[in-house]
Amino acid sequence: MTKTITFNELRRIKDALPNGSMAKIADELGLEKQTVRNYFGGSDYREGKSVGIHIEPGPDGGIVQLDNTTILEVAQRILDEGK
Repeated sequence: MTKTITFNELRRIKDALPNGSMAKIADELGLEKQTVRNYFGGSDYREGKSVGIHIEPGPDGGIVQLDNTTILEVAQRILDEGK
């Protein structure tokens, strides 16, 4: 499933995650930790892979088109569990 979100909103979600969440998401989904970081705006493709995000410049950090929302859904679940 695809989703459009602003870059700043994606970063707010990442920044709200508790310490260790990148590793937890990576372990749960069988991904490298850097791949999860790349999903949230990182750009280290030596350590991690591309994850199907497309960023277009614009207001609020630009628009991000996510090809797959699985990482975002796990992140949102972690945030919900912390409430």
